Amino acid sequence: MQDKNVVEVNYHQTGKSTNTNELGMREMQARVYQHRNSQYLLVKAPPASGKSRALMFVALDKLANQGVKKVIVAVPERSIGRSFQNTELVKYGFYEDWKVDSQYDLTLPGGDESKVQKLVNFLNYSESRILICTHATLRFAYEKVADDRAFDNVMVAIDEFHHVSSNDSSVLGTALKNIMHNSSAHIMAMTGSYFRGDSEPILSPEDEQLFDKVTYTYYEQLDGYQYLKSFGIDYKFYQGSYLDALPDALDTTKKTIIHIPSINSSESTKDKYNEVDAIFDAIGTLVDRDDKTGIYTIKSKQTGKLLKVADLVNEDGREKVQEYLRNISSADNLDIIVALNMAKEGFDWPWAEQALTIGYRHSLTEIVQIIGRVTRDSSNKTHAQFTNMIEQPDAKDDAVQYAVNQILKAITASLLMEQVLAPEIHLKRRNHKSDTPSGDADILIKGLKEPTTKRAQSIIENDLPDLKAAILQDNDVKNGIAANVDAEVMNKELVPKVVMTRYPDLSNEEVDQVSQYVVADTVLRHAKVDSSVDQDGNTNEFLKMADKFINVNDLDINLIESINPFQRAYDVISQNIDSNTLRIIERSIDAKKYDFSDEELMQLFMNAKVFAEKTGRRPDKNSNNEEEVRMAYALAKLSDMKARRNENR
Repeated sequence: MQDKNVVEVNYHQTGKSTNTNELGMREMQARVYQHRNSQYLLVKAPPASGKSRALMFVALDKLANQGVKKVIVAVPERSIGRSFQNTELVKYGFYEDWKVDSQYDLTLPGGDESKVQKLVNFLNYSESRILICTHATLRFAYEKVADDRAFDNVMVAIDEFHHVSSNDSSVLGTALKNIMHNSSAHIMAMTGSYFRGDSEPILSPEDEQLFDKVTYTYYEQLDGYQYLKSFGIDYKFYQGSYLDALPDALDTTKKTIIHIPSINSSESTKDKYNEVDAIFDAIGTLVDRDDKTGIYTIKSKQTGKLLKVADLVNEDGREKVQEYLRNISSADNLDIIVALNMAKEGFDWPWAEQALTIGYRHSLTEIVQIIGRVTRDSSNKTHAQFTNMIEQPDAKDDAVQYAVNQILKAITASLLMEQVLAPEIHLKRRNHKSDTPSGDADILIKGLKEPTTKRAQSIIENDLPDLKAAILQDNDVKNGIAANVDAEVMNKELVPKVVMTRYPDLSNEEVDQVSQYVVADTVLRHAKVDSSVDQDGNTNEFLKMADKFINVNDLDINLIESINPFQRAYDVISQNIDSNTLRIIERSIDAKKYDFSDEELMQLFMNAKVFAEKTGRRPDKNSNNEEEVRMAYALAKLSDMKARRNENR
């Protein structure tokens, strides 16, 4: 286990998430099955929670009892289709097995053009009930179908729903919208990550409100495992080539997936094959390569143990490597995987203990998917680890702002994952000092605004993780973190701006309510719990928030809003980046604060000289005097312009 992680979450090994009921359903699947009569159902649940089987239970009920005649299951890529192949359910307590006619499993290799016509024929003529296809096949088939009513009494299930977009350019998103509005189709959408890297909403607000939502949290999943005790996120900062820093980050005693950087990224050497060779050298001495499986044997430098290593970067022989990975049956069959764009979504290697990822991944979805590879429950591990190697900027580097932006994205992504992985909490207003929580997850807060509309209530209950993702992807928020803006600016300006942008239909009052909840929820999930016994023998619980210990009975919204919810992101950056670089970053951000004309800059520069002569100090950007603030930012702009001129000489 890592000595110190940026994020560390511990679990109770209750076994609840993997135990099954009398119908053979896990806890998450039973929760989804309770909503089997919903026409539109959105399931948010983490990798390995059993979403594919949850779909089977619901689909079979709709076929048997709800007048649905056919079921189409769409997956983003062919390899994921195997999750929906024939599955025995009766022997575990359900009333029917899941059976797919092989001719309608369109995720099997070959005949892509004919697959589109097969789907069209399935809708119009076939007596078969279930079809499996890719998102692409569904898109192309939809364009061939002349009438949306062809989907009447059809259930369309879309796996990995975050691939869909409400954007007009998204064919699948448009198809889904039209099918919903112009037919009697039933829709079930499933995702392990509802975050889109491009921040594009998946559904329009109006369409999303039509869905019943079932959320099964990462904490519920991991807390309910039998073996996993803890999960950690850490960062290794390096300068120069990541290959030089890799030996210090690599632990060959752990079952590891190494994801090398995209060839277009600044971290890449631009030669992925040589990178794989260098990684093999960092692992140890090459002993052999199995011609039949493509698996390498390497003698570890650290332990002397013979390790089995899979290379998913090289195209040559990759198919037989993938075939080997599909059929491994024990922890001894594999030790390390080196990959580029593979071994992420839908990939199942339950014995994996750590993901070592080089360079920031530009999509929160991708980070969630990579983490999902190591958070399977397995008897060989008690701890799962995600370690991100991040390039540390040099103050002399022209691209310092870009490099820091990458670090900011990585750190804020980890804070978001901490929010997702933490236990659920329910915030409620404390009206009287004598009020007591009605449940273990309830936290009472004096002065907390209560949502006054169903719309605000729905966002607070269902959308906070997605809203936090939007907030942490906002450029102004990230710049605010890097500049270490005070809590009032972050909580009263930057966060509400994102809420307003994401939900333009909200009134100002609703924006205030949602903003307050998202700030309070973020602050309290980061808080550390402590307890003490007073002289009367009573146990008092305290929350440590930004170096303050607060009795849980004295929580006040004014106190919470005095804390920057993303302070930890700045703390991580400031601990790993030298002060000179931080000053350059802050100067660059300050320079963009106001859009001054040349005349304004000159006048403010002259005013600042007079100000300094009178007061004996430079203008302060944190002043309560607006003119002094403008002078301070004008000086920052001039300083930045001068620095850029010097860099270009």
